[in-house]
Amino acid sequence: MDIVIENLTKRYGNQIAVDNISLKVATGEILGFLGPNGAGKTTTMKMITSYITADEGKVYIGGKLLSDNYYDIKKHIGYLSENNPLYHDMPVIDFLNFCAKIQGIEKSRINERVTEMIRITGLKSEKHKKIGELSKGYQQRVGLAQAIIHEPEILLLDEPTSGLDPNQIVEIRKLIRELGSEKTVILSTHILPEVEATCDRIFIINKGKIVADGTAQSLRNQAQGSDILKVKIEDGEPDLVFKSISSIPSVSMVEFADRHLNRFNIHCSGINVKREIFRLCVENNWVLTEMTPFETKLEDIFRDLTMN
Repeated sequence: MDIVIENLTKRYGNQIAVDNISLKVATGEILGFLGPNGAGKTTTMKMITSYITADEGKVYIGGKLLSDNYYDIKKHIGYLSENNPLYHDMPVIDFLNFCAKIQGIEKSRINERVTEMIRITGLKSEKHKKIGELSKGYQQRVGLAQAIIHEPEILLLDEPTSGLDPNQIVEIRKLIRELGSEKTVILSTHILPEVEATCDRIFIINKGKIVADGTAQSLRNQAQGSDILKVKIEDGEPDLVFKSISSIPSVSMVEFADRHLNRFNIHCSGINVKREIFRLCVENNWVLTEMTPFETKLEDIFRDLTMN
């Protein structure tokens, strides 16, 4: 099931929480939904689940208008909310049985689904404990289990790896990737490396407005505008090396990264720049000891787009 959002807006008094946003998430796509606190991420996810209603705009899920078919559509959505509300006095296995029943799973399949959820979320050793006795990480696993127990076609995951240790994070990322191969997934998180490791596309919202939409690499390309090479050339006089590299047609700018060590940052375009720099070094008997592409970090892009 795909998700299509058209001109979605939500206000709380004079504050606009979500400001006329539109996006599409295709079946089998994992969308990383990013933004600072208060940007409108959770509000958007709640509108997709029909937990709250939009003031303006439309949400289509599987081609159906949510506002006209919300009862039927909600059956196809799994939602892990940021606060992960759980019944702390219930044992894990009883809670998952309860979730299976309220999700309308056939009685003959409940034990099978509960057993499967315990297996894939790593809750086997904790299944008879009360949820309130579990660590934050294991409680998060219970929340994820309840979100997928009814085999939904759409998954909305708000901070799904919050409180997990590094090994658990890797396991949950793998699970999300597997689920995303056949489901539509929107993943909200503040852990930017997680987005690159898990998501096919990135959607950044700030102050209720869309500020970026694309793959991690396309966002880097937009941020950089051109390629940047980090180069170290030994045996050459710094100013001469600087002037020679600057004369290469596809080089737009050269900066000294460290004059004493003959390190340069080279802004360029085209696929032959590396060959030209290498040829230049050969012709002048310079020793090229480093030439690596500079990659803009997703953290830098996020800060540039959301700091104002």
